[in-house]
Amino acid sequence: MNDAAAATPVRVMVVDDHPLLREGLAAVLSIDPRFTLVAEAGDGRSAVEQFVRHRPDVTLMDLQMPVMNGLEAIVAIREIAPQARIIVLTTYKGDVQVLRALRSGAMGYLLKSSLRTELAEAIARVHAGQRHIPPEIAVELAAHIDADKLSARETEVLALVADGNSNKRVAQALGIAEETVKAHMSTVLGKLGARDRTHAVTIAIRRGILEP
Repeated sequence: MNDAAAATPVRVMVVDDHPLLREGLAAVLSIDPRFTLVAEAGDGRSAVEQFVRHRPDVTLMDLQMPVMNGLEAIVAIREIAPQARIIVLTTYKGDVQVLRALRSGAMGYLLKSSLRTELAEAIARVHAGQRHIPPEIAVELAAHIDADKLSARETEVLALVADGNSNKRVAQALGIAEETVKAHMSTVLGKLGARDRTHAVTIAIRRGILEP
């Protein structure tokens, strides 16, 4: 940040459904004169309301929240303010999750495990109009981008399999033939490089295709 920007603290909003994490972030921000906490929210809907009220410079947004999730909140906020600068907070390194966040309008992606070491840099970079994506996530993203994307139906089938359903029950739930389910699963295994159904589910959760 230049001298003029440094003279005026970056106004930050923290959105997470865990009060202890919000308190921790508030404590970290309070000791850095470059930043000031202007609002907090515990779910996506409240985040949108608080954004409208306070218009923060940078929003730290969790993805997994009640009422309205983080991706939905990002979209809603960007409809109100297309230039809103948002950093996703998450415990997941999944490249699919990253893509969803970036396509929704997020400018940064920050692992909760790296908050102490990367928080200030991430806020400063995004406030300056730059993206912030940790190197390990950028590598994962580059390795998989669009090369093995599951279709909506394949994701739907895999989600039902992840819930412990047999091919027959998946077929009944979706109103399709059992052979069609088997064909979808065969394609899913190939795209994900999975050995079996359980391995496919594990990979899908790790990459953010499915929520744990």
